[in-house]
Amino acid sequence: MTPPQPLKVQVVRRPEFRESYANSVQMRVSLWDFYMEFGTVTQTEPEVVNIETFQGVYLSPQQAKALFNMLQQNLNQYEGAWGEIKLEPKAGLGSVQ
Repeated sequence: MTPPQPLKVQVVRRPEFRESYANSVQMRVSLWDFYMEFGTVTQTEPEVVNIETFQGVYLSPQQAKALFNMLQQNLNQYEGAWGEIKLEPKAGLGSVQ
């Protein structure tokens, strides 16, 4: 019996593909999916923080777990090379739901 041939995976970017920077991610979870809304945080006054969202992405629970595993592996490698990433006590408050 011949073993199956490995799949050839091709990544193709659509013409409307854009790269963006996000320093805010808001998340909602349901039984069927994970929803992440990416944005940027700006603070023009001491008492006012603005979050401007620009992209929402839905993931299946399986894809969310695969993303978690990839992030964890890459964060471990990053910290191994550059040192521990320290979060401020209030970091993430209001940007993750």
